[in-house]
Order: sequence, then structure tokens, then C-alpha cells
Amino acid sequence: MSRGVVEIRDAALGFGARTLWSGLDLDVRPGEFLAVLGPNGSGKTSLLRVLLGLQPLSTGTVSVAGKPPGRGNNKVGYVPQQRALDEQLTLRGVDLVGLGLDGDRWGVGLFGMRRRRRRIAEAVAAVGAESYAASPVGKLSGGEQQRLRVAQALIGEPDVLLCDEPLASLDLTHQQVVSELIDKRRQEVDTAVLFVTHEINPVLSYVDRVLYLVNGHFRIGTPDEVMNSATLSELYGTRVEVIKVGGQIHVAGAQSALCEDEIHHHVGERVS
Repeated sequence: MSRGVVEIRDAALGFGARTLWSGLDLDVRPGEFLAVLGPNGSGKTSLLRVLLGLQPLSTGTVSVAGKPPGRGNNKVGYVPQQRALDEQLTLRGVDLVGLGLDGDRWGVGLFGMRRRRRRIAEAVAAVGAESYAASPVGKLSGGEQQRLRVAQALIGEPDVLLCDEPLASLDLTHQQVVSELIDKRRQEVDTAVLFVTHEINPVLSYVDRVLYLVNGHFRIGTPDEVMNSATLSELYGTRVEVIKVGGQIHVAGAQSALCEDEIHHHVGERVS
């Protein structure tokens, strides 16, 4: 069996008296697509921060691509949430993508100018952004900006791709485009993907396993093993009905202290 490109052992993360999760053991294999689900405040983004070396664990150990997480680990790509950029920003799309090669280095560093231009052009072409890559990023649509962020994350040929709700604020068409780009990369070169999302349906066909975080607890398994009424009811401590309709997952019947709008938002649309 392949060694995990992400390895987490007996990990806990907390802030003050609050524990987000504890006892987490996780191996993510090369080429695996892991969806990370859970309500706001459950520790999804904090997990990515741990893997990026921005947040230490409270207890336990973690390695990413065989190294401790942090600045020296160049085998990790990161796709953030889509956020509108300032319309006055003059940075061009190709410049944004190039930052994925340069990191925090000034100048061309290890890459000669000609090789650098070629790598950027290849990354831009891979996400289908040639027609607008020379434009200021502040003038581009959210979907166009997000394609360029994917190119920026992939240009360094990472072993691990961390995605923090990259589909947020995108319409259905751009959600599909971004999801397909990420899945294509992991299939072609065995990049492991950890995909934080509030909505599993746009990526359900790509997902190998789910890590579900809620109320300090977690479950790990295939979508069928985790996204079912019994498992979610146990995690939330209240009755939750999971219904599959047309290849999508929907939730109904959440009661008690759980906010229905919250659970419907991150799992699927409500079934009336």
C-alpha cells in the first residue's frame, strides 16, 4: 500500500478550552481526493492551516510530502476561497500565476527567464485562461480569477493540493470547471487533494473519502460510509435524514439545537 503523502497521527487542535478535534489519525494517499466537510467553526480551514505550517497542533504529529509542514515544503499547492480582488489592482493574470514559481523569492531565482515564461504559459493553458491571462486580475470575473489561482497552485507541480472552499461564490458552471481542473491534475500526476467544502455535491463524483468534522468529533470513510442518516445523526447528536436524489446528497429533518439552514448549507439542498 502506498505511503501517505499526508500523515497525521493522534492529532488534536484546540483554542483555549475548546477542542476542535482530537485523536485524529489520517493518511492521504497519492492521487486521493479527500473532501473535508463540517459546519462553520468545526476546524476545516484550521486543518489546512496545520498542513501549511501556519498553525501548530495542540498534540500529535503531521508530515506533508515526507516533510514537516512549513515554508520549506515546496511540494504543497494551495487554492484559497474565491474573493473579489480590487478592481484597481494592476497585477496581471500571468504575474499571479508566476508567484506560484517565485514564492517569497525575488527575481527569477532557480528559473531562467525563458523557462519561467514557458512554465507560466503551460500553466495558463492548462486551465484555459489564455484569452485573459495578460489582463489585470482586478478586471476579471470571479471564475476567471479562480482559474488563475488553480494555475498558480499547480505550477509548482505539488504532491499535495490544499483547497479551501475554492467553489464558494462561483456559479454552477465555474464550480464545474474548477472542480474538473483539480480532478484532472490529481488523475494525471497522482496529486493528493484535500478539498474543504460546504457543499459536497459539485465534487461528489470525484471524492474517494470524506473527513467529516463536527462538535469536536469526526468520521472518515467513503461518501456512502459517512454521508448517511445514522452517521450524521450520531455526529450531530440529533436526528438527521440523508436522502440521495439523482446522484446528489440532500438532508432533511434536522431538529433540536442544530440549525437546519447550517446543515443544509454544507451538505446539500433541503428536501421539502
